[in-house]
Amino acid sequence: MDRVAKLASERAVVVFTTSNCSMCHSVTSLFSNLGVNVAVHELDREPRGRDMERELARMLGGRLPSVPAVFIGGDLVGGTNRVMALHLAGELVPMLKKAGALWL
Repeated sequence: MDRVAKLASERAVVVFTTSNCSMCHSVTSLFSNLGVNVAVHELDREPRGRDMERELARMLGGRLPSVPAVFIGGDLVGGTNRVMALHLAGELVPMLKKAGALWL
């Protein structure tokens, strides 16, 4: 879907969420604590949110729930488990720097 790709490339870090998702909040809070200005798209508040959620599920190999779906530098990174694993391994910050989301 062109809409997901377009939104995913609008900033260095883009997170697709739903407004009642606690794991989505955890992921966006992590980025905020790291000093990253994230573009957040709440699919339950988007006019074409259901279509976008189906597309994200397809991109994630059919995995549900499809949120949070994190894009860094326009590339799909994955969900909460992948982001947290990258962070714990010390790989998230370099990825964010490479995408231009962090300068320090």
